[in-house]
Order: sequence, then C-alpha cells, then structure tokens
Amino acid sequence: MDTIQLKATKRTELGKKATKAVRRSEMVPCVLYGEKEIIHFQIEEKKVKNLVYTPNVYIVQLNIDGTEAEAIMQDIQFHPVTDHILHMDFYQINDKKAFKIAIPVDLQGVAEGVKAGGQMQLMQRKLKVKGLKKDLPNTIAINVEHLVIGKVIKVSDVNVNDLQLLNATDSIVCAVKATRKAVSLEEEETTTEATEETTEEANKE
Repeated sequence: MDTIQLKATKRTELGKKATKAVRRSEMVPCVLYGEKEIIHFQIEEKKVKNLVYTPNVYIVQLNIDGTEAEAIMQDIQFHPVTDHILHMDFYQINDKKAFKIAIPVDLQGVAEGVKAGGQMQLMQRKLKVKGLKKDLPNTIAINVEHLVIGKVIKVSDVNVNDLQLLNATDSIVCAVKATRKAVSLEEEETTTEATEETTEEANKE
C-alpha cells in the first residue's frame, strides 16, 4: 500500500480553550492511539488535504517532533457549515499486528451487461478488511467482464488473498441494472426474431 508522509508537532496543552486556539491557527488537533501511549498532536490543515480529499487510502508515516510512527487515518470530523477539519484520529500500526482498514474497490473490464445497454452500479466503494500491512493492496480489484444484466457480485464472490473481509458476505458490491436502452434493444431483438420466424414460415408455405 502507498504511503504519505506528514510532519506534526506535539500538543502540550489540552482542553476546549487550547483546542479552539489550535483551530484558529489553521491547525488540526489530532490523536494517535493503538500502542501504550496516546499522543496528542497538531498538524497544518493544508498538509492533510492530500490524505483527506482523495478516494485513495494511505499508510501515514507520521513525524511528530522527530518521533516517527506508522498509522492509518481512523476517523475525521468536519465543521457542519464551513467543512473545515475539526479533528482527526490516527491508529498506530506495525508490521506484526493485523488491523482493520477500508480499501477502495476497483472494477476492472467492461461488463457484458453494459455492452448490452445496461448500467453498472457500484454499491460499495470501499470494503473493510483485516490483515497485516505487507498484505494490503492499494485497491481491491474485481473483474466484472462476465456480468450480464440483472447479475451481481457479492462480498462472498470477492477474493482478497491473505486478508479477511469484514463486510457481510451477502451484501452486494456491484450490479448491472437494466436501463430503458437495454429494454428497447431486447424488445427490438425479440421483434426482429419474431419477424424472421414469420418470414421463414411464409416462405415454407
């Protein structure tokens, strides 16, 4: 899995007043947990935009006043009006500890149903897995070329090798839905076939 590096500074003062002061200085109050020590730190809001405003998922290499740690972004809070980032939680990881993370789904190929006029619908943009860092892909690749109209791919159909899928096995990941265009094409084909059969019968007579 790809990584992103972020530099931050440790927070020496906590509480509501101190937190408001952090936000006024265009910094984001953050927490790092997962090991024995919980670390409170702050980071410039503009520095986390490449981590937050992207469909990709990254391993975060944090440098907090010279102390390095690997982590994943676990939670984020936004202001309901301004959309400024209010708070971020990071979960510290290591090479030997399995952890949970949501990985983007990557649909590969063009479905037969789409070629026939249907529409591909992605129900789950990310799937939650549990595993070791070394086994984590950037995306979960799913080949959809075989899907015809009306067919679906469920979580139970997805192969993630050494990872454990945590979503409900019967939940739908993607499906090819019928559209007006697909129905029209099907009706046109049916009409054409019926006409050809009638013509053949008439010729026989």
